Amino acid sequence: MFRVTEEVRFSYGHRLLDYEGLCARIHGHNARVRIEISAPTVDRKGFVVDFFDIEKAGKDWILAQFDHRLILREDDPVIPYLKEAGESFVTLPVNPSAENFAKIIFDHMKSQGVPVTAVYFYETETAVATYDER
Repeated sequence: MFRVTEEVRFSYGHRLLDYEGLCARIHGHNARVRIEISAPTVDRKGFVVDFFDIEKAGKDWILAQFDHRLILREDDPVIPYLKEAGESFVTLPVNPSAENFAKIIFDHMKSQGVPVTAVYFYETETAVATYDER
């Protein structure tokens, strides 16, 4: 099996609702995402997939959506205050956990026609969540 990965790094803020612990507070991370594509063979060019296609569908979208943004669940009670203050934020229908980020990115890549096999979301250098369909 051939595998290629593209890596994306970005910074974001978030907090988790329905959680008792430090991550219930608004805080930030420097995330690293690895997008993996696998295939049993390569094409005539010798590629599993062109890295440019992964970057265009993945890296550009991730940076536009999440880089230096505050990511909140859509029912977060702080949202009205952020709106009143004119602050920028992004909402998700789910908690912005590493696991949910991995699935959101995986689903986006699939929707763009990239045959992604796994997304690894490193919330820190030592904490990683993975979403795949294996």
